[in-house]
Amino acid sequence: MNNIMTYKDYIGSVDFSETDMVFYGKVQGVRSLISYEGTNVDELVTDFHEAVDSYLESCAANGDEPEAAFKGKTNMRFRTPEQHKKAAIYAMNHNQSLNSFINDCIDEKLAAANV
Repeated sequence: MNNIMTYKDYIGSVDFSETDMVFYGKVQGVRSLISYEGTNVDELVTDFHEAVDSYLESCAANGDEPEAAFKGKTNMRFRTPEQHKKAAIYAMNHNQSLNSFINDCIDEKLAAANV
């Protein structure tokens, strides 16, 4: 099951509350809270699109620049200081930055998963 939706370069999560019998979600990768819901798939998709459109219209009306989802920067935490040290040493021994090494690892993992 695919638990995401996309619209206008925004990615939305898809969750279900059995208690409330409603699908719901929020736009991922932005600080602003953009949420939506529906009692069925069609309502969920429609509300997701309307929530994104409303956010973009609100930004335009206020003269604000809408947040771009997934800007290409993230703060990363290693599991342990030892893991951080080993990764840094590996990168240095291969004449690359730690950032470049991490990007290579991500690329390899995504390629293996066919993503």
